[in-house]
Amino acid sequence: MAGSVNAINNNIDQTVQIYDRFYGYRQQVPVDQYDAVNSYFQSVFGSKQAAGNMTVSVFRISNATKTPVMTLLQQFQGQTAPQITLTLAYYLNLIRSRSTLLGVTVTPQTNQYVARNIRI
Repeated sequence: MAGSVNAINNNIDQTVQIYDRFYGYRQQVPVDQYDAVNSYFQSVFGSKQAAGNMTVSVFRISNATKTPVMTLLQQFQGQTAPQITLTLAYYLNLIRSRSTLLGVTVTPQTNQYVARNIRI
């Protein structure tokens, strides 16, 4: 029986489509780079879901900053999970709106002029 017309030929299509359902983000990435990044994050975090989220974030940062993915991966290698989270927050803040910055265990200082006008 012949194969499906829609079957993916792995010899031709060497990309993986990653997406983030929350933001509706899609990107085609080389499969070897995806495997390298994803397997590294799986070894650090031990969770497929956490590794998948980190992998998508790294490819998104790479695309936005025009930095090669493998260069970003080298910056994460050798770090602990909390250090990776902090580094990732730094990069994500570069591509996010300045009004919604991510922080890691840092309590934001309230503006006293705004705080005094808030009624509880």
